[in-house]
Amino acid sequence: MSKRDYYEVLGVARTAGQEEIKRAYRKLAIKYHPDKNPGDAAAEAAFKELAEAYDVISSPDKRAAYDRYGHAAFQGAGARSAAGGFHDPFDLFREMFAGQSRGSMGGGIFEQFFNVGSEHAPRDGKQRGSDLRYDLELTLEEAFSGCEKEIEIQKLDTCRSCDGSGAAKGSKTERCSLCQGRGQVATSRGFFQVVQTCPQCHGSGQIIDKPCKKCQGEGCEERTSIIHLKIPAGVDEGARLRSSGAGEAGIRGGAQGDLYVIIHLKKHPVFQRDNMDLYCQIPIPFSVAALGGEVKAPTLSGPIELKIPAGTQSASTFCLRGSGMPSLQNTRRGDLYVRVEVEVPTRLNHEQRQALEKFSQLCGEENTPLHRSFTERLKDFLS
Repeated sequence: MSKRDYYEVLGVARTAGQEEIKRAYRKLAIKYHPDKNPGDAAAEAAFKELAEAYDVISSPDKRAAYDRYGHAAFQGAGARSAAGGFHDPFDLFREMFAGQSRGSMGGGIFEQFFNVGSEHAPRDGKQRGSDLRYDLELTLEEAFSGCEKEIEIQKLDTCRSCDGSGAAKGSKTERCSLCQGRGQVATSRGFFQVVQTCPQCHGSGQIIDKPCKKCQGEGCEERTSIIHLKIPAGVDEGARLRSSGAGEAGIRGGAQGDLYVIIHLKKHPVFQRDNMDLYCQIPIPFSVAALGGEVKAPTLSGPIELKIPAGTQSASTFCLRGSGMPSLQNTRRGDLYVRVEVEVPTRLNHEQRQALEKFSQLCGEENTPLHRSFTERLKDFLS
């Protein structure tokens, strides 16, 4: 019997992104998991087929091989070994829902669905929603002053049809036939007995006779949500901000998960950042370096006057105290370090050239200490 197309198994298009693929796998994996469908051979086969499809399509290398060669890319021992082989369906499921190697924020779906690590199942069947991650890119100016952002994400939200209860209007509840109302079932694993949340009633001990048709009794549906974020001044690359209750909706009215926003800063054309300090480089005229004067130095609050002492050398650095980034913990600000580069004129007219030649004759060695020092070291080196 020929294998089905992996994209068809997951129910996604060939152009689907990784987030869409994850959502599709997560939804179907819960639906077909053997512990939720005890004794159902068809569900177990679908679960394994789904895991194999996700294992390939979620891996960039395996997906590229599959898109090019189809199932032939994984036929035979050599081809399978080269592709990395397939993961165990149950290990893959644990990774996805425990938030390990598949990039989840660890929303705890695996623990809640199978009651791992908890002493008692939730008696009302309510399960906390998953935590989500969102990567947000900011300009350095936005990080400097703080800002407000509105982001759009697709996530599980409270079902509008049943208000999160999972029950259709006029429905009744009855004792779960699988766990006999206990909310937990025990299964034998060799010499051990494992107690876990009842997969039929999700730990409530009750079954809804008429589940909501829109959400299939889960109490949540997938839709696009707009979330308002307030970004504090001073955030840095990699900062993780938590928006409480902005994650996915819980099962049957369970608490909302949280949204974790990871900050990324765009490269700035003028400034470089190191923690709270900023660095920049500006050119100054040769005349100002020699005679001294003032130049405009850029800061994120606007340009300020920078005093240049007479005789300033190229690559000299000046520190502007308090002109760096603000702190997230207190009112302190970092510093701005301005490195100056003396600009040498590239095109001189006749009058300018004569003036510079006369200037050079008047300078003498006493006005070129760096050149005189280098000449002395060069003599010692060549002697």
